[in-house]
Amino acid sequence: QVQLVESGGGLVQAGGSLRLSCAVSGRPVFNSYIMGWFRQAPGKEREFIAAISWGVGRKYYADSVKERFTISRDNVKITVYLQMNSLEPEDTAVYYCATNILGRDELATPAYNYWGQGTQVTVSS
Repeated sequence: QVQLVESGGGLVQAGGSLRLSCAVSGRPVFNSYIMGWFRQAPGKEREFIAAISWGVGRKYYADSVKERFTISRDNVKITVYLQMNSLEPEDTAVYYCATNILGRDELATPAYNYWGQGTQVTVSS
């Protein structure tokens, strides 16, 4: 069982920045794992934001955030980060961290096996 705990959400003005963290525990994280960030706004489906392969650090981004968000990982702290810059009101959502243990279908929500409880990000205009 993998436990994921997100932190770092909050209220920020448009144009501001936040850094989300996802602490991973419960079982070893293998190089084949992919760690992802998703978000869900009220009334909308959960959508893929970014992912990173734990071993080589290959990164994947949704087009909507590619130029503004950066995903990274710390193999020592076993933590995944999402640096969010130039935030827009449309980025308002609950942000979730997730683990894909099969290491494939990186952009597909159903491919992720373990999920955190989420952290709220609110961007005011």
